[in-house]
Amino acid sequence: MSSALATTPITPELVRGALELEPTEHGLAPHRLPARARAQGDGQLAMAEAQPSGVRLVLRTRATVVELDTLRTRVGYRGLPLRPDGVYDLLVDGRLTAQGSTSGGRVLLLDPATGTTETEPGPIGTVRYDGLPDREKDLEIWLPHTEITELVALRSDAPVAAAPAGDRPVWVHHGSSISHGSNAASPATTWPALAAAAGGVELVNLGFGGSAMIDPFTARALRDTPADLVSIKIGINVVNADVMRRRALGPAVHGFLDTIREGLPTTPLLVVSPILCPIHEDTPGPGAVDLDDSGAVLFRATGDPADVPAGRLTLRVVRDELARVVADRAADDPHLAYLDGRALYGEADADALPLPDRLHPDAATHALMAERFAALAFGAEGPFAGAAGSQPCGGWPG
Repeated sequence: MSSALATTPITPELVRGALELEPTEHGLAPHRLPARARAQGDGQLAMAEAQPSGVRLVLRTRATVVELDTLRTRVGYRGLPLRPDGVYDLLVDGRLTAQGSTSGGRVLLLDPATGTTETEPGPIGTVRYDGLPDREKDLEIWLPHTEITELVALRSDAPVAAAPAGDRPVWVHHGSSISHGSNAASPATTWPALAAAAGGVELVNLGFGGSAMIDPFTARALRDTPADLVSIKIGINVVNADVMRRRALGPAVHGFLDTIREGLPTTPLLVVSPILCPIHEDTPGPGAVDLDDSGAVLFRATGDPADVPAGRLTLRVVRDELARVVADRAADDPHLAYLDGRALYGEADADALPLPDRLHPDAATHALMAERFAALAFGAEGPFAGAAGSQPCGGWPG
C-alpha cells in the first residue's frame, strides 16, 4: 500500500502541543508534562497527560497521500465496553478536511474492584489520507485526545517539512477532563482547540482528565513553558475527588499562581472557575459512578451538603474562593483576570444542553463553550484582547 511513499523522520520540529517527546522502542511518545512532573504524579495523571489532547503534526508539503503509523493504547475498565476508536483530524490550511482512525494497539484494562491493571498487546496501526490537493499546503494531523499514542513513522508521496511557526501567540491552557476534551467529537473540536482557532493562537493544552488538582508540579510546568497567554480552569476535580477543604483551597491557588508568576511575571493570566455542574453545585464530593439501564456511565455526588459550613467544597464555594483570590491579587497583578465558568455553560444552557453523563459536556456544548470563551477572552474587552487576529473556527466544507 505504501511502497511508493517516502518516509520522513518524525522530529520535534514536526510536532506541536507537546512539552516533551519520549523516545520509545517504536518511536516517540508525546507527553504534555515533563518527566520530573510525571514522576511526582499518580497513575490517573500518567494516563491523562499521555493522551495527546491538542498535540498535532504540522507539515508543509505538496503530498496528495500521507500515512502515519502509530501505536495506540486504549484505556478501558474490566466488564465495560471500550470507548470508540480515537479520531485523527486532518486540517488542510486550517480547515478540518478529513478524519481517520487506526486499529490494533494495546489495551490497558483497569479493574475498579481490585485496583489492578493488565495490558493486552497489539500491533502498530496506520491512518491514511489520500486525494489531498496537489499544491503547497499546510497539514495538521491532530492526534486522538482519548488514546495514548506513540508516533512510529510518517510517509508521503512528496517531500515533507515542518511548517513555519509563524507569529501566532502561544496560549497555554490548564484544566480538567472538560478541557482535555471528554465527550468532544474529535481532537480538533474540543473547546480549547476551537477557541484557539477562533482566537488565532497556537494551543498547548494541559487539560488532564481527573487531574486538575492545583498540583505544584503542574504549576512549575506552566511556569517553565514559553507562553504569550495562560489560562487555568480549576475546581471540578478538587470537588469531585474531595481532595481539600476551604481553608486549604485559597492558599493552594495563591501558591499555584505565585509559581506561574516566577517564570511569566507579566503574561496575561486568566483564572476560570468551573462551568455549571448541577450534581456538585451544592453537594460536595467525592463523586461516584453509576450505570444506567443501557450500561452508560453516569456520575453522582456522594457528599453531604450539611458539611459545607465546616469547610467541605462545592462548586459554589470554589467559585467564591477563586474570585476572592484573584481580587486580592489584582492590585499587584494588573495582568491577572477572572472568568466565571458559568458564562461558558450556565443554568439556561443546562436545560437546552444537559450534561449527558451529569459531568462532561457533549460535542455541541464544546462548540458553544469555545464560541463564548473566544468572545470573552479574545474579544475587544477580554483579558487576551489584541493577542491575535480572530479567525473563523475550522469546520467541515460547506
